[in-house]
Amino acid sequence: MNQITLAKIDESNFLDAFNLKLGPGQERFVSHPIRSLAQAYVYYHQCTPFGIFCESVMVGYVMVIYDYDLKEYDIWHMMIDERYQGKGYGKAAIQRCLAYIAEKPFGDSDKVVLTCHKDNMHALTLYKKLGFMETGNFDEDEIELAIHLNY
Repeated sequence: MNQITLAKIDESNFLDAFNLKLGPGQERFVSHPIRSLAQAYVYYHQCTPFGIFCESVMVGYVMVIYDYDLKEYDIWHMMIDERYQGKGYGKAAIQRCLAYIAEKPFGDSDKVVLTCHKDNMHALTLYKKLGFMETGNFDEDEIELAIHLNY
């Protein structure tokens, strides 16, 4: 998936993020980018919101945030537009996020955490294939998974 890139959300592309759509029933699994971008505005000193692009088309959204208290990176609110699901873009986007985090843009940590709704079997399978492991922590219906970067 070499054509998948991450680009920071800015004034040139935030409307594209607003227009991303989840598939039927998926709204219980992930927040829409509008909500996430509001959080990014509040936490601007510790996060980066990205559009997920296939060539010049925004196909999804993801945010990387650094938790200064826990000294870890978190991947928040990743979603792929319903029109582009099932093409491997989510996997490529997570790999790009991990490469970005490996640069340690906010702090020196090799721990990356994300949460996933317990019923989102497709995403759970993807995260585990990429090396994320369940930590045993839960937040309501969300399962926490983590990986330690080795590069």
